[in-house]
Parts: sequence; C-alpha cells; structure tokens
Amino acid sequence: MRQERTTHLLRLGIYRIVIVAVFLAMIGQLWRLQIEQGTMYRVLADRNRFRQVTVPGPRGVMYDRNGHILVRNRPSFAVAIVPADLPEDEQEAAAVIHRLAELLGAPEEPTGAITQLPPLGNALPRFRLLLSEREMREHVEKARWGAAYRPIPVATQVDRDLAFQIEEMRHTLPGVHLIIEPIREYIAGPLTAHILGYMGPIPEAEAKVYEEKGYNPNDLVGLTGLEYTYESELRGRAGSRFIEVDVFGREIRTVAEIKPPVPGHNLILTIDLALQTAMEAALRKGLEKAGSRSGVAIAMNPKTGEILGMVSLPSYDNNLFARGISVEEYKALLSDPARPLVNHAISGLYPPGSTFKIIPAAAALEEKVITPKTLIHDEGVLWVPNQYFPDDPSQAQPFYCWIHKYGRGHGDVNITAALAVSCDVFFYVVAGGYKEFRGLGEPLLAYYAREFGLGELSGIDLPAENPGLVPDSRWKRITLAESWVTGDTYNMAIGQGFVLATPLQILNATAAVANGGYLYRPQLVYQIIDAEGQVVRDFQPQLIRELPISPENLEIVRQGLYGAVHWPGGTGHRADVPGIEVAGKTGTAEYPGKRDEKGNLPTHAWFTAFAPYQDPEIAVVVFIEGGGEGSEVAAPVAAEILKAYFYPSEPGGPVEEEAAPAEPPKKGTRS
Repeated sequence: MRQERTTHLLRLGIYRIVIVAVFLAMIGQLWRLQIEQGTMYRVLADRNRFRQVTVPGPRGVMYDRNGHILVRNRPSFAVAIVPADLPEDEQEAAAVIHRLAELLGAPEEPTGAITQLPPLGNALPRFRLLLSEREMREHVEKARWGAAYRPIPVATQVDRDLAFQIEEMRHTLPGVHLIIEPIREYIAGPLTAHILGYMGPIPEAEAKVYEEKGYNPNDLVGLTGLEYTYESELRGRAGSRFIEVDVFGREIRTVAEIKPPVPGHNLILTIDLALQTAMEAALRKGLEKAGSRSGVAIAMNPKTGEILGMVSLPSYDNNLFARGISVEEYKALLSDPARPLVNHAISGLYPPGSTFKIIPAAAALEEKVITPKTLIHDEGVLWVPNQYFPDDPSQAQPFYCWIHKYGRGHGDVNITAALAVSCDVFFYVVAGGYKEFRGLGEPLLAYYAREFGLGELSGIDLPAENPGLVPDSRWKRITLAESWVTGDTYNMAIGQGFVLATPLQILNATAAVANGGYLYRPQLVYQIIDAEGQVVRDFQPQLIRELPISPENLEIVRQGLYGAVHWPGGTGHRADVPGIEVAGKTGTAEYPGKRDEKGNLPTHAWFTAFAPYQDPEIAVVVFIEGGGEGSEVAAPVAAEILKAYFYPSEPGGPVEEEAAPAEPPKKGTRS
C-alpha cells in the first residue's frame, strides 16, 4: 500500500514538473516572440496590413482650337492577382485561380497568337489581355520569389457586370483584385485617329530609355501621332500612398499620402473639329465618285503653318488600341491593302503631277530663263531628237501635252496662261530647254524643288513623316547606274518621272506661294496648358526659310493659279466658290499600273489651292489615289472644303460638335 502511494506521489511530482517545465517553456517562447522577436513580427504584421501603392497621374487631354475635347481618360475594369494574398495552401490557391478562370472564360492553355504577330514600327500595340489558367499559375509561381505583392494583370476590358460579380465574390476569391484603370477615349475616333495616334506598351528596344525617365515596365506610352510626339508633356507623374488592407487584401482606408500624383499637361490643337468633319465628308464623297479607297485632304493657315484639318482615308478607330485590340482586329488592319494605319498625308509618296509646276514656273522667272511676256508654242507634242541620231526624225522621242488627246495644242502661251491651262509643253521647254532655247536644267530645277520644301522633312509634330524624293543626276547615277538625260528633266518639270512628294509637302509649297515666299513649319499644337488652364507653352509660327524668289515673280505665279480657277480654259474652274477668289493648281499624275483600253496609265487626282486670293486665310490640298483627272475629281472636293470654311452655317457645311468640355481650356493670345 505504501509502495503504491509512493509511486502515485512520484508520478504526481513528475507531472507537476512537466507542467512547470511546459509553463516555463511557454513563458520563454512568449518572451522570445514578444520581446526578442517582437519588432520583427510587428514589421511582418504591418507588411500584411499596410501597403504602399502607386497612384497613377492623370494623362493630359487634348482639345481642338475651339475648346471641343478630342481625347479624355475614362475608367476601365481589369482583374489582377496578388500572389501574397492567395491562400498559402497550394491546392486552395489553385482552386481560386480555377474559379477565376471559369468566371473570365479563360482558355485552359495559352494560344501564343500575340507572339506570332509583326509589330507596328518597333512596338506591338496593347492587346486585349486574357491569360489562360496555366499562364495565371505560372505567373503566380514566378512572382512568389520576390514580387509577391505586385499585382499580376490577368484580364483587361472586363465587362462591367462581370467586374461587379467578381467584386461581390471577393470573400471566396482571396488574392483576386478588381482594378479600375484609366484608358484613353478618343471622342471622334477615326476622324482624328491619324492626328492623335494611340498608346501602347513600352517598346522592348526602348525599355532602358523609358526606365531612366522614371517609367515602370507596365506603363503605357504614346506610340503614334501626337500621343507619341508629346509623350513627355501629356504624361502624368505617379504618386504613392499607404493603405490598410483586410485579410482578403481589400483596401480599408488610406493611412497616408506619401506623394500626390501630378496630372499631365493638356494640348490645344490647331485643328478645327467642325472643319475636319466637313473635310472628311467631302473627301469620302470624292473617293466614292472616283471609285478609290485612299485619299488625303489637308487645310492650313498659310500665314502661320497651323494645320486646320488633316484627313487621311481610309482611317481606323484608335479606340481599338486604347481598350486593347484583339488579335483578329489587328490582323485585319495589317492585311488591308489600303493601309488604314498609315497617315498618307505625311507618309504617302506620290508623283505630284502638275501641282509641281509652280516650282519650275517660279524658278524660271527668278533665273530669268523667261519673262512674263515669253511665249512658247504648244502643238500638243514636242519631238526631241535622238542624241545619237539627231538628223533622223523617226528616232525622235515624243513628249505630249495632256491636251494632245483632243488632237490639238495650246498654241502660244506665256507663263500665267501655261499655269492656268497646265500646258505641259511649256514646262518641258522652260525646264529642259529645246533647240536654241536654254532651259533651267536639272541642277537648278532640283535646287528650287528643295527650296520649296520637297525632298526634306517639313518638321510637322507627327512621327513617321516621309521626306520624299527630289531626283538629280547624282541620285540617278548612284541609284540606277544611269546618266541623267533631257527627258528626265522634262518629266520632272511636270511632276512625273522620279520625283515623289507627300500631300503635306505640296500644300506647304502652295502656302509659300500664297503668303509671299515664306516656308513655315507645319504645326498641330497651338498651346500647352496645365491642369489649372495656365499656358505652359505658346507655339509661335516657325519659319523654315524665305524662298529665293522675288515677290514680283511670286505674284506672277499667283496670277497663273488665279487664272486656273477663273479664266476661260482654266483647269481648276470646278474649284470656284461663289463670293471667294480662289487660286489653285490641278494635277493628274501617272503611276505604274494597268493601262486602259486606250493605252493610258492610271492617274492620281490632285488639286491644291488658297483663298482669298488677295489675303489668303486658308490653303488646301486634295489627293485621291487612282482618282483620275485632278480637275474632275479633286477640285470639287477642294471647293466643298473651302465652302465649309468660309460658309460654315450653310447646308453642307460642318456640323458643330454637340459635346463641349465642361470647363473649356483657357487660351492665350497670339500676335
């Protein structure tokens, strides 16, 4: 009995010792956790509860010259996963990802379609994002090793109702976050797409450059148009703040704002949206009449270089790129033979046809090759003797005037009449000479073409401008390994042969004739203002050069352009606008293609003009690819544009934009 009691007491003692030991161990552990490691665990707890998040700075918006908003920011829904907020259990985390993939309708496996697409320029656009379930798991696994708190975008352009459904299910989807992100909304869409451009991911080749400027890898930047040119001005500077989150990673409150976001600057453009609308309608009508898909219309203030309207058709909807374009939509744009993504106004190269004649006309007068009274006889064709068989008429090469198809020539014409009726033979002789008549010659013709702005960039504030081509003997020798001949000078004199120009270059040359000899840099931005409406930068006219042409000689050229519209036999009479003195020049430019039943090559239709004649306010160029005769097709389009400018309230004039900005921008004055 005593032995049993002793055993019982021994066991009780051991039990007490164990209890005391466990108690002491617990006290020691509590001491270690709360005293020795308390600071570390408080930091870890705060990391789970408090987070520093980036607050994007609003991107600047754009207005037309009258205060109508052209592009603004609007909210869009996206879904992201924060790996740190997913359940720690791998199976539970996989189940959350699976449920999310089902809600989004995500594919089980990646398609790989985007990686197979060619880029635009040096960058791919922003595609509509929807990761597959497998891609979600791979991104999460990779992010757990160093970027667990960085959101992983898994879907963009999420439907509003689906976004709200996901938000309501947040308690069953830990780690899944609904993100409201700003995207660009281009109010006029295709009407201004080539001017405004669009945004997209940072090009891989330029990632380091953007990183040095403070961009994050996932930031969107301007890729084309004014979005690209004025990226640094439009870009908002991101801020940051501390927030508190719950166990599901949902934001509860803002603890502190570390750095407030800074909005980007706004742009006031030189574009008149109402005129732009009328120009697009007139050009589209002209294209339909000609059976063409591609054309350009540009309007400019010849006294300043301000672009009042710029239309390139076909166009595209830049909202597709803002929201995130689908692979199918992207492929359709790339495969369209009419190249809707190309701004043909500044990038398209075409033979300028007879619109080029203003250059040899001014040059010949300035170089005293001719005077206003010089007469050259046009029989409809000019026979140029073969240099190797000068006495054999059968070896002579014919150079025809356009009127030859009617079985006659223009007879005796002087410089103003030659411009008015667009006499080819006159300009053959003036530029290349004939028999005893000394012409300008190739060097001078090329020199004056460059002085008028051809063969060089105009400097307009848009990317992807093409400098065009002013050929000369050196270019032909290097490029074609051939010598320059008189026939090359003849062809160049009438805007054919090797010479190529953009519609903007032809317009700028016309504007220089209109304003008395000043070649201005075309510009699309009138002012840059800050978020409070204060002027940050006021753009002034930028003179490229003063033409080496006397005002008297330019006035003679102007008289010829006036005659083209108003004199009997003038080729531009369809550009006449009642009550307005219009001066202009037609152009019909041959280009390689299938000949018609009469053996004629296809032709582009051109017309360039300015008005009013005495005090020009507007210069216009119209180009219709494959449109036929400039006098028949392009001149009426220009007339419609001029009517819309001078008589905006009349039927057929531009339609005023209904939606005006809530707070129109403040504009400074320009002298």
